[in-house]
Amino acid sequence: MTDVTLTTARQRPFDPPDELTDLRKQGPIHRMAYADGHRGWLVTGYAAARAVLADPRFSNRPELMHPPIPARMELNKEIREHEFRVPPGFFLRMDAPEHTRYRKLLTGQFTVRRMKLLESRVEEIAGACLDRMEAAGRPADLVEHFALPIPSLVICELLGVPYDDRGQFQADSKVLFGLDSKAEDVIGAMTRISAYLDGLIRRKRAEPADDLLSGLVTGGELNDEELTGVAFLLLVAGHETTANMLGLGTYALLANPGQLAAMRDDPELVDNGVEELLRYLTIIHLGPVRAALEDVEIEGVLIREGEAVTLSLPVANRDPSRFPGADRLDVTRPAAGHLTFGHGIHQCLGQQLARTEMRIGYPALLRRFPDLRLAVSPEEVPMRSDMSIYGVHRLPVTW
Repeated sequence: MTDVTLTTARQRPFDPPDELTDLRKQGPIHRMAYADGHRGWLVTGYAAARAVLADPRFSNRPELMHPPIPARMELNKEIREHEFRVPPGFFLRMDAPEHTRYRKLLTGQFTVRRMKLLESRVEEIAGACLDRMEAAGRPADLVEHFALPIPSLVICELLGVPYDDRGQFQADSKVLFGLDSKAEDVIGAMTRISAYLDGLIRRKRAEPADDLLSGLVTGGELNDEELTGVAFLLLVAGHETTANMLGLGTYALLANPGQLAAMRDDPELVDNGVEELLRYLTIIHLGPVRAALEDVEIEGVLIREGEAVTLSLPVANRDPSRFPGADRLDVTRPAAGHLTFGHGIHQCLGQQLARTEMRIGYPALLRRFPDLRLAVSPEEVPMRSDMSIYGVHRLPVTW
């Protein structure tokens, strides 16, 4: 079995790299060579990826992985040691029972029912963003005026983070997700966000308000370090992921006018269309990664204790054995069961919030600007191949 390496270079903006698609056609699991010399596994099949994510014999603790995060494969020993230190409260990088403790405190805040209560406010935010975009005139950058501000403002209001402070944490988030970011810059960005949130938590302890972080503070179950770690995870993940889905999803619809028209004109297709865009685009294009806690057999392949397993979710979500005609965007397709939000105990906590923002955002945009189109040639749209979360850096549009 020949070792393969992970790549983010795409031949077409909406499709996974051809090299990884070709691997899936050969089988669901492949030997993978990491930059540090460690030999692990790359999963490209849907059933295998789902099995790994659901199996408690695979750990999400970074100190067990080589390297801890695929996006940092080229970074030096200093940043790897920094990434090994999971801050209190940063439950994404923990296993049960630690992970379970933190997650239970938050699950009730992100239910379908709670998100329904937010719909009117998300509609107001989306409408205000579109008003400002229209007033600014054409052409406009959809990322700047629409895709980024909607989830940023929503998560800030939900957590109780002043939206006026967004400039620094948005800039630091770009550094965190940049594949070419220098070690000292990544550590600096993490330190700045943590320091900012630590100060915010202290202010909320003195003067609690009606927001999620204040509720956690007054609940008394977490100390300030834990609260800062939880806030870090929710703030960064809460705006980066949905922002890139709104931007890239709009680009994909513009490139598929029939699908755009269906999403714009048939309200009953919107929910399903959002699921299909999530599946088709799969913006988490590096990882997740797990480490085997013991010998585990998946799809006839024996994964030894201590070996790292990297999952290619974009390729798994294009597996034709699960989604026939998977390389075609079809907003009428039953796309439930995709792995974009993960699976198992680490399935994305904020997935219902992301769905709410997209179910409201896409139709609002397409109804306001029925003649929306690219303001540049497709080749000029800058893609986020250099980031661990895929999308578009900018999307120049006109109408």
